[in-house]
Amino acid sequence: MSAQGRFVDGGSGSGSSMRTKRWLVALDIDGTTMREDGVVTEPVIAALREVEAAGHEVMLSTGRSEGMTVPLLDTLGIEPKYIVCANGALTLARRPDGSYERAHVERFDPTEVLQTIHCALENAAFGVEDETGHFLLSGNFPDDTMTVAGEHVPFERLLGVEATRVVVISPGHDTEDFLQIVEQMGLHKVSYSVGWTSWLDIAPFGVTKATAMERVREWLDIPRSRVFAAGDGRNDIDMLRWASTSGRGVVMGQAPEDVIEAGNELTGGVADDGLAAALDSLPR
Repeated sequence: MSAQGRFVDGGSGSGSSMRTKRWLVALDIDGTTMREDGVVTEPVIAALREVEAAGHEVMLSTGRSEGMTVPLLDTLGIEPKYIVCANGALTLARRPDGSYERAHVERFDPTEVLQTIHCALENAAFGVEDETGHFLLSGNFPDDTMTVAGEHVPFERLLGVEATRVVVISPGHDTEDFLQIVEQMGLHKVSYSVGWTSWLDIAPFGVTKATAMERVREWLDIPRSRVFAAGDGRNDIDMLRWASTSGRGVVMGQAPEDVIEAGNELTGGVADDGLAAALDSLPR
């Protein structure tokens, strides 16, 4: 890379004062950094650590809650200044002692959208997450970390909760059917994305991974031309478009077509360590 790869004095990080120009590197977790079986491979870990050691700001930007994200940092071996969780509704900042505090929280009352979906999807399961990562669950969720940590309650208990995220699962529909139903609902007061299966993530209106990442970029004073974002899901679309405008929006090889269209680069799939290959192209 031409000018963006030249060495300059001073950048962040330890070591020599001659550093690369600093990039902001935002990484989705599931399907990007981590395989479906929960494994983060050694090539990906090595690439993450090398990029951080070069002085770049490497961070996670995920739909996961705080409690499902922060423990992963030990495995990855990185120490980001910020972490974006709950699809942009929660931004964490690193304290001097290495723990994280909530630097920015977006909340909303999910009552109207829950009632709308409940009427349209008779057999759907619902989860409401608050800023602490605690889930209230109504209906049958698959066995995973969210279900284990969540509290099962009647549907009416979900109404009026100050939420950072709402999750809806509709096992009776495939993805395309679910997308069509969601579009017909006209959920104009919230931001939403549909995952690989019939899984709907709902955030406060106007809140996405992209809005949170732009806030972090401003805090760090890194130019838009030096942002790198990698993802594979529909909740990454806004972040990939944000990065692609002036920087690099890297899409994993297994992503669906509408996600691929949101980025300006395509790397290998998560099973082929595509993230490691993309990270290796950043300047050192």
